[in-house]
Amino acid sequence: MSKQQKEEVAENQPQEVDESAGNGGSETPGPEPETTGEAVKEGDEIEFIRNRINDLEAENSELKSQYLRKSADFENFRKRMFREKEEAVKYANSGLLSDIVTIIDDFERAIKSSEESRDFDSFHSGIELIEKQFTGMLERNWGLKRFESVGEPFDPQKHEAINMEEREGIDDQTVIEDYQKGYFLHDRVLRNAKVKVGIPKPAEKTGENDENQGNEE
Repeated sequence: MSKQQKEEVAENQPQEVDESAGNGGSETPGPEPETTGEAVKEGDEIEFIRNRINDLEAENSELKSQYLRKSADFENFRKRMFREKEEAVKYANSGLLSDIVTIIDDFERAIKSSEESRDFDSFHSGIELIEKQFTGMLERNWGLKRFESVGEPFDPQKHEAINMEEREGIDDQTVIEDYQKGYFLHDRVLRNAKVKVGIPKPAEKTGENDENQGNEE
């Protein structure tokens, strides 16, 4: 084979392509590890936790503010109730005293009238009238009622026995004198009456005494 024929054969043969040379002599890189997705996921979790912490801190701050406001409101309410209670106790008798001052006016008029007239009978009658008005007002408006005891059976719930005396003609312990009047407040005894109590006088044993005298004779 001539030289020219050899050159033609060489030209017609396919030439191998050096891929490594085309890439600058470096090897083709393999698949990269999946680290990017994991990093993104971890970053989202951190961001979520941070946001959640911020939300909880804001909620805690709001709850604390609400608690402080409620605590201040309760303290103000407690002080107001205490003040109202003090005022209620302080002025609880204002209605009673308002009625009493009217009776005091009547006393002043009676005293002034007696000074001018020097009439004892008129003064005495005026005082009796004022006393009846006074007790009537207390019973009507305030439920204070004076009770009578003389002639009533002795009741330790109502009466306080100051003295006792034997009396004929009575079968049970009976009030025979009223030293100090007793009072009811509605249906409850406000003050016991101080009284003298009469007790049955023991019967004389005349028959037994006559028999004893006959035996002695």
